[in-house]
Amino acid sequence: MTTFDFSPLFRSTIGFDRLSRLMDATLASAEATSYPPYNIEKLSDDDYRLTMAVAGFSESDLEITQKQSALVISGRAPKDETPRQYLHRGIARRAFERRFELADHIVVDGATLENGLLHIALKRVVPESLKPRQIPISTGSPKVIETTASKAA
Repeated sequence: MTTFDFSPLFRSTIGFDRLSRLMDATLASAEATSYPPYNIEKLSDDDYRLTMAVAGFSESDLEITQKQSALVISGRAPKDETPRQYLHRGIARRAFERRFELADHIVVDGATLENGLLHIALKRVVPESLKPRQIPISTGSPKVIETTASKAA
């Protein structure tokens, strides 16, 4: 396993604790299981799609939760009541939980289950207050802005 020492970075920055936690979580999840397999697609500048292979799971067996910047997808297959004798069992249908760390302003736009593939639509929604805006330039004398100190005098 490769480890990285970010302490020089954190000596000269303030408020980047989230970056440290994100790096630790990423390195820990890289060692975790790869079940179920998934794809992440970029459809446009603001649209993404996460596709996860969930063969044997129905809508009621799956749960998708977004809490702040974390997207958690979990699957719980119901217990099979019928005893079976498998010669080969290649379809796992075991319980899983996958976590994804979402960037700022990424929200879940919807989810569909089709042909054993769970598609989750993700969209970047930047608030108007954070978008660049054009400031008009006017001619004439500058506006005088009164402050509470000048009103009190």
